[in-house]
Amino acid sequence: MVAAASVVVAAGATTGLLSAVDGGPDPAQAGPSGTRSVRLDALPVAPSPSASPSAPPSPSASPSPRRTPSATPSRTPERTQRAAPVSTRLYRHPDSQVLEWVRDHTGDPRHAVIQSRIAAQPAAVWFADFTPGTITARVRAVTSGGAAQGRTPVVVPYVIPDRDCGGYSEGGAPDLAAYDAWIDRFAAGLGSGDVVVVLEPDSVAQSECLSERERAARFASLARAGRVIKSANPRARVYYDAGHSGWHSPAKQAAWLRQAGAASAASSDGVFSNVSNFHTTAAEIAYDRRVLDALGGGPGLGAVIDTSRNGAGAPADGEWCDPSGRKLGRAPTLATGEARIDGYLWVKLPGESDGCKGEPGTFTASYAYELAR
Repeated sequence: MVAAASVVVAAGATTGLLSAVDGGPDPAQAGPSGTRSVRLDALPVAPSPSASPSAPPSPSASPSPRRTPSATPSRTPERTQRAAPVSTRLYRHPDSQVLEWVRDHTGDPRHAVIQSRIAAQPAAVWFADFTPGTITARVRAVTSGGAAQGRTPVVVPYVIPDRDCGGYSEGGAPDLAAYDAWIDRFAAGLGSGDVVVVLEPDSVAQSECLSERERAARFASLARAGRVIKSANPRARVYYDAGHSGWHSPAKQAAWLRQAGAASAASSDGVFSNVSNFHTTAAEIAYDRRVLDALGGGPGLGAVIDTSRNGAGAPADGEWCDPSGRKLGRAPTLATGEARIDGYLWVKLPGESDGCKGEPGTFTASYAYELAR
């Protein structure tokens, strides 16, 4: 995949558990980035009883490489401050590839490291297969599991039509009308508790492959999706795709985000960045704040950052496919201590391959161990 395109490898739905032990802010850096791999099989209608009661996460992620930005933010009116979630503890869903590996490989010499540093951490749950008949029950299984533990799940709808511009993670709903109907069913499973929604990775940043008319139609559907989700569950936090610090300029990204509804309190709580990428936390914080400034968001808009694999920053050569020398990033949390940064999340499951160290979207123990050790 070219470095400016975004790649999410779809291979089945999973829940990822991620733990990151990062040592503080990384030096800012913007370079090319990586792809992500996603697991897309249907999640069970009810969560399995296993899994540690401590940090709950869920699965995995998608990829996305990007280019460098040059920015001149422009402002729009501020939004009002939103209420903080009741629970700042993240939920770890008990069904994920890494948990399955940990259960099945107790004698493996890598077991302790992978279990403690990856499997014990909360991660996002991806819904990347177009299955209208089961999506409500599958989402409800995750959100009800989080509510039962008083923890906040992170869910990722990833079914936008023309997903990944026909790349590794192509697929999605057959058209926008079908997507809108799928989102209605997705939202119906969100319940009434705290939940973070990472809405359609790459759907905004990777929209240059669309015609102007197609892009406008996609953005209208994304704006609608945010409204539907927040109407179904007013406590849901919805974040829109800001790409990452090595891709578009903040001004360009903010202009698209505004069209997609990211500046409206009725549909958005802010933006997300670095999904399945490697850019440092410090670089993403600086970039996200510039995007938010350009978007016009005051205290009511924030950002969440995927820190699952960014502990060593992005490779200097721009490699995105399972690059060597990467490390886990900051542990998932909704208490960052950083102004306008609402959370560090593990959206991409560490150890799920982009396709070079294992089959795309599958958990690869050797890669997980390399990231965690």
